[in-house]
Amino acid sequence: MEQRITCLIADDEPMALELIESYVNKTPFLELKGKCINGFEVLDLLAREQIDLLFLDIQMPGLNGLELSKTLRKKNRVIFTTAFDKYALDGFKVEALDYLLKPFDYNEFLTAANKALEWFSLQRSSKQPVVSNNYMFVKADYKQIKIDYDDIYYFEGLKDYVKIWLKSRPRPILTLMSLKSLEETLPEDRFMRVHRSYIIALDAIKSIERNCVIINDQPIAVADKYKDIFNEFVNKRSVQ
Repeated sequence: MEQRITCLIADDEPMALELIESYVNKTPFLELKGKCINGFEVLDLLAREQIDLLFLDIQMPGLNGLELSKTLRKKNRVIFTTAFDKYALDGFKVEALDYLLKPFDYNEFLTAANKALEWFSLQRSSKQPVVSNNYMFVKADYKQIKIDYDDIYYFEGLKDYVKIWLKSRPRPILTLMSLKSLEETLPEDRFMRVHRSYIIALDAIKSIERNCVIINDQPIAVADKYKDIFNEFVNKRSVQ
């Protein structure tokens, strides 16, 4: 069965909306669920429809594309469309799948759409971890390996792979999955995303120094994006 990716387009320029709509309609694996002219319309559509992928203009009135991307659910992915290349670094920081600089042609659009297809195919494959209350199974070395949560120091993301650092092994387990998909399966009371490349086991924290947590003598930076939720966790457990 052909893979289908539901999507929406958001742009405050009518001509840009029409052009991207024509590109979506030419792409067999994309299914357009709606068009929006600002971020608030996007939020309304997301509340009513199951959307996988968002083609977001960055400069929109009210709620711009970057601000909007920070409010999205973990399963939503973004491809930014903009006339300004100065936002490329910001797009990278919010883990956008791609960044299309206007004016772009269909070949450039299709390249970005294929990146999305590859990403969603990976997430929907059998490579997802099997999880329970106290342990998980992951595919590695051509077998399913059981990993107790108590044995985990942290997860380190490397593109399409994740390194799992354990107390019981000197070398990490390497498994094919994304850190984002893993984050969605882990119990939130035991694990926390603190960086685009790291999910830590909260019980494994040895100390906190400046903007880093120390786990197994390894400093792991807490990125600005995750500081508020991490500080809330720490404050609730601090003795004054």
